[in-house]
This record gives sequence, C-alpha cells and structure tokens, in this order.
Amino acid sequence: MGTPDFAVASLDALISAGFDVVAVVTAADKPAGRGQKISESAVKKYAVEKQIPVLQPLKLKDPVFLEELRAFNADLQVVVAFRMLPEVVWNMPPQGTINLHGSLLPNYRGAAPINHAIINGERTSGVTTFFLQHEIDTGDIIFAEEVPIGPDETAGELHDKLMQTGAALLVKTVQAIHDNTYTEQPQIQSDDLKHAPKIFKEFCEVNWSQPAQQVYNLIRGLSPYPTAFTKLEGKNLKIFKAELIRKQPEEVPGTYQTDGKTYLQFAAQDGYVRLTDIQFEGKKRMQIDEFLRGMRL
Repeated sequence: MGTPDFAVASLDALISAGFDVVAVVTAADKPAGRGQKISESAVKKYAVEKQIPVLQPLKLKDPVFLEELRAFNADLQVVVAFRMLPEVVWNMPPQGTINLHGSLLPNYRGAAPINHAIINGERTSGVTTFFLQHEIDTGDIIFAEEVPIGPDETAGELHDKLMQTGAALLVKTVQAIHDNTYTEQPQIQSDDLKHAPKIFKEFCEVNWSQPAQQVYNLIRGLSPYPTAFTKLEGKNLKIFKAELIRKQPEEVPGTYQTDGKTYLQFAAQDGYVRLTDIQFEGKKRMQIDEFLRGMRL
C-alpha cells in the first residue's frame, strides 16, 4: 500500500528479494498539471508494468474494496507513504500490517518527517519499521536505521537516501517476520517528542526576522517541494537553494542586496541568506545569475 516514488523503491526491493506481492493498493487516478490530464501514481505505474493487480479505492471502508482485498488472502500488508488505514484494513491479514516511516520513531510522527527534520536542524534522521495500531505512527518498532544529514542537505536529497535505506530495511523486516526472528519494541511516550505535521503554504513563507541559520534550514527543508518563498517586487519568489553568510547585517531583516549580476541576498536577524537557485512567479526555475540578467531590481 503506497503512492509516491518513495514507495516504489520498497515495492521493487520486496519483489527483487523474491517475496510474492499479490496486489497493490494505491491512490485513485486524478487530473494533474495545467492540462488536467489524468495522472496515475508512481506505484500504480510500476505495478502495471510488473503485472501486479492494482486496487484504487476512494474509501477504505467501501465493502466492495474490503471484499476484493480479503480475496487476495495476504499474509502480511506493507504500508509505505499511504493514507491512514481503518482497523478493518490493518487488522485483516494474520501477520498484521507493517509501516515504513521516514524518521527515527517516536520522533517526527506525522505526514512530513523528512521536511521537519531538516527544518529543525537535525544532524541525523533515519527509517523505522513498525506494526500498525490505532494511534498513527505509534505501533511497536521492529527495526530502525540511522541516516546522517549533511549541513547543506535538502529534503529532496535526504528523501532519496531514506528511500533506499528504507527499502533495504523493509526487506529485512519482512524476512524477519517470515522467519519469526524479530522482537517488538514499544515506542517511548514523552511530552518532548518532535512532530511532523502536514505542511501548508503559509508555513513556507520565509520570516526574515528569524536567525539566518533557521531561515537556511527552512529553505533546505522545503526544497524541492513544497518550496520556501518570499516576496520580491510584490511577487512570490520560490527559493530552492541558498548559501548562508555569517555576517551581522546593518539592514532591517528582509532587506535585499544585489549587484544586479551575480548575487541576491536577504538580511536575516544575524546574517545573510544568499539565493542561488530560484523561481520567480510566472517564470521557470533558474540559477540566480540567469535571473538577474533578465530582471532589473
């Protein structure tokens, strides 16, 4: 059960390891892009290519879907980047339902663990496999593996690392369940846990009054999607990549400087953030020198 590219790597790894994937459950097809062409999920495309049956329920409690799912007689269900499942679904197979999550649980439960880890300036992240239960991302841990985060790493780069590490960990987990050689570790409950809620547009706008490192982490943590942005000449300017300049600004936070040719930087609370890879409203994504050649500031 999964939808995006992150889940395809795990599906491919399970098949390559020789496990019998009897069916795939993924998101329904939907219109996307300017032309509103019908788009299929990455997982569906892969499953069709491998001739694996695909289920695309609009509602996970739909009796027709539940009957179809039950007919596959799966021993185990595997969830990677999918929706929250009702108990009638996750409790169906005799071996249970496991989930691969893109953080070191119990920290960063929620929809956007990769983004929030970088936004918060973490130096390490990781992947965890666990059994589903009622509360989201709270089930007993089977395995976890740590992955370092580089000081300039973006969410997209960490995503790709966790995708591969997670796929390997999932194969290890399914094999251990098959061989009955695993132990379950209950998650620690604490009021100090860090969370990873879904990210909305208002969260993505840069607050230049914050410390420069915090702004830099926000840009990295939202790149390439959903992308941090600021206002420039009254229009939105998306920021994919930037550089941190540790020099106390004399200007008010949010003031920009440019030579009109090679650099554009904004003053933050205690330093500058120099933009290097951007997309101005109504334009394509480009490097800053290319942008400045066509834009008079």
